[in-house]
Amino acid sequence: MRPLAVFDIDGTLVDSRVLIHEAAVAGARAVGLPDPTYDEVRQTVGLSLPVAMRALAPDIPDAALDRFVAGFQAYFRAHYDAGREEPLYPGVDDMLRRLRKDGWRLALATGQNRRGVARNLARAGWGDTFISAHCAEDGPGKPDPTMLRAAMTACRACAATTVMIGDTGHDHRMALNAGVPAYGVAWGFNTVEEQLAAGAVMVASDWPDLEAALDRFAVQAFEIA
Repeated sequence: MRPLAVFDIDGTLVDSRVLIHEAAVAGARAVGLPDPTYDEVRQTVGLSLPVAMRALAPDIPDAALDRFVAGFQAYFRAHYDAGREEPLYPGVDDMLRRLRKDGWRLALATGQNRRGVARNLARAGWGDTFISAHCAEDGPGKPDPTMLRAAMTACRACAATTVMIGDTGHDHRMALNAGVPAYGVAWGFNTVEEQLAAGAVMVASDWPDLEAALDRFAVQAFEIA
């Protein structure tokens, strides 16, 4: 059976570390909160936006939380309206092309909203790269396994032939909840140690390291009838 690789976006394929922190600061200022630190923000990445903002401000009223979220989103819109784009991690295009050539099916599972997913697919030229894309708007966000299970259903895959690739504990806990192995990457929001503690099977130091791990996984997947 052809293996399925399900990728996170932020911190895995796209380097959004600076922008997400800036947007969280803008949202906090919109409701008069202290600026959250990068370390505080990075621990929330991967969660759906309202859940992430609630984690940063657990005691504010719901109406203030709505303004916090709106401030975050407004900063993102202004960022894109000004023509700024977060960079793709170097080498990601080559890796995705190679995986497809080798028979992998590819999907996305992300805490971004549908608009953000569509924007990233369009600007990276990935419209035909991923069979399906799943986000927090489709149901419960990470670490609930709903998104990952939906990706497997859409791609006609099973847990034994699927691997989740992300950079945060939220990605890895989602994978574990779906019965899928979790592979981490060392260049995103969570440290190697944090990812291993969250259940990652391995954390790749670079794309060749990840590709080698996926090659080993594919040997087993292709043997499953």
